[in-house]
Amino acid sequence: MTDNELMQLSERIGLALKARGATLTTAESCTGGWVAKVITDIAGSSAWFERGFVTYSNEAKAQMIGVQPATLDAHGAVSEQVVVEMAIGALKAARADYAISISGIAGPDGGSDEKPVGTVWFGIASVSGKGITRRECFPGDREAVRRQATAYALQTLWQHFLQNA
Repeated sequence: MTDNELMQLSERIGLALKARGATLTTAESCTGGWVAKVITDIAGSSAWFERGFVTYSNEAKAQMIGVQPATLDAHGAVSEQVVVEMAIGALKAARADYAISISGIAGPDGGSDEKPVGTVWFGIASVSGKGITRRECFPGDREAVRRQATAYALQTLWQHFLQNA
């Protein structure tokens, strides 16, 4: 997805959130704040974007958004269980209506047979209690994995929470 396409998607998301009087927060690991950056590139995003958490380390995940150390120990940072706790923790900490969480292995190192480079887990949650998780394995180098993860997170929020709601 090009920068222009990311901007257009962010604008659609912003209009939908603003129309609902709703806010969004992000809890990002491997994307390093890229989702928050794309969102805040939109003029007026302060009306619907509450805050972003860049929780790159396990310590940051626990300290900032309440991911349980036991969950990290049992499943690893790149797991469904962790992105669920990240999304719920970000919702609570930001008092937002929607949260996107992302944790993955962008590479070039850090992969394994079980979790190869390009593996990214996503969690999206709403204050209403609706939530989804997704696992994807993106091809390419570090930049490509991070860009694809950013686009996927925004597309998933749009398609499953905002498009027809």
